[in-house]
Amino acid sequence: MSTPSKDVSAMRRAIALSRKGFPAPNPHVGCVITGEDGSAVGDGWCDFAGAPHAEAVALAEAGARAAGGTAYVTLEPCNHYGRTPPCSQALLRSGVRRVVIAVLDPNPVAAGGAEALREAGIEVEIGLLADSAAEVNHQFLFAMAHGRPEFTLKAAIGLDGRIALPNGDSKWITGPTARKAGHALRAECGAVLVGCRTVLADDPELTARIPGVKNPPVRILLDPNRRLTGKERVFDNQAETWHITGPINLDLLAADWYRRGLTGVLIEGGAITHGHFLRAGLADRIELFVAPKVLGAGPSWVHAADLPSPLELGWEIIKSARRGEDLQVSLAKRFE
Repeated sequence: MSTPSKDVSAMRRAIALSRKGFPAPNPHVGCVITGEDGSAVGDGWCDFAGAPHAEAVALAEAGARAAGGTAYVTLEPCNHYGRTPPCSQALLRSGVRRVVIAVLDPNPVAAGGAEALREAGIEVEIGLLADSAAEVNHQFLFAMAHGRPEFTLKAAIGLDGRIALPNGDSKWITGPTARKAGHALRAECGAVLVGCRTVLADDPELTARIPGVKNPPVRILLDPNRRLTGKERVFDNQAETWHITGPINLDLLAADWYRRGLTGVLIEGGAITHGHFLRAGLADRIELFVAPKVLGAGPSWVHAADLPSPLELGWEIIKSARRGEDLQVSLAKRFE
């Protein structure tokens, strides 16, 4: 039995809405409410962690027009009291007769909304455009499945793969549009990590300086030899900063960061830090911003001479996009 085109169209809109906002470490969720006659009456998405959920926003817009209608949701409505009330109960109170869900929620704390709706007599359908909805939520779903954050390596490079000139100068390799996209990645992941050499060389703020970011990303500093003084800009009060000193075990740290609530971490370098994550098998995604420049004998974006052969690494290019005069290339690891 084919899916009605109106259902596909409404779910596509819900997926597009789910891309909005920066809800990390929470999932991306989009919701569309159609009235009894099938017309769209409410849109919603989760703008940031702690904000009203997508269903609540869409239902508030729909008001009484939701009664007898359908809710299209990209992730199963939550069924627990967190920072906001259960969305499953909000849908029940709205009078919708049907709820279409793209992906079930793997988080055992929040899951159960579909079952609660069915038990209350609501018609529930699951799986419409599931792959497309899941890709928007890859970070959250990965973290739930693996018990650690999804790690994304990010670098701004020249055409020759270098991150700086031979004298160490690296400001700026890419243009303002690419840098803005990099700040969005920080907010999207919810945490940004660098090694102590990057802090000492660049004295970065590691903030997400773009509109719409309500919760600044956590800043993680790997400093095994305690070289940082605490006076660097990254220790200001703009965002929470985790200063990791002493022996570094990335697997143990990854599990701990997940327990502390992180679902994604953007690894901004430098080259040695990138190499550590690659060797540990903790490079799940890669974002390369390639500038139309040649930097010559400067350092590469990754220092990891003992990696296995390229055929064993297992990434594939999933998309590319122009960022002003630069190119952003996105890769994801293939999981069999």
